[in-house]
Amino acid sequence: MRAKLSYAVTAAVLVFYFVLVGSRGVMLIQSGTLITVTFGVAVLILPVIGLWFLWKNTQFVRRANALAAELDAEGGLPVDELKRTPGGRIDRDSADEVFAKRKAETETAPDDWRSWFRLAVAYHDARDTPRARKAMQRAIALHDGRPVQQL
Repeated sequence: MRAKLSYAVTAAVLVFYFVLVGSRGVMLIQSGTLITVTFGVAVLILPVIGLWFLWKNTQFVRRANALAAELDAEGGLPVDELKRTPGGRIDRDSADEVFAKRKAETETAPDDWRSWFRLAVAYHDARDTPRARKAMQRAIALHDGRPVQQL
């Protein structure tokens, strides 16, 4: 719940920022000179790109959460078997050990979205966010029946 609230607050702040920047772009365009119109159009492009990125990220999170809910209903969510330091951080060797199991599971069933989901969680626990995201994207694509790209 805390993560959802943080995401909602961050998204709201970004949307506010995009509106603010967009209004400045419109003001520049209304000035009417060649330079201010050019800058105004350039400034308007930034919120458009930002909104597109925010929308794509929100879609990704919603799809990943839907997969997590489905996997939870099946009883297939990965169990947290990681050792932690006294400060609460995940022990690196423990994360590597669990990752090796998840990778072997995925190699055994490369077309199963469930194994890719669990591999994404293992990548995340091993602090490899780019690969975690790619593995989750593959899990989503496999679940939706879409063609997948190689990791």
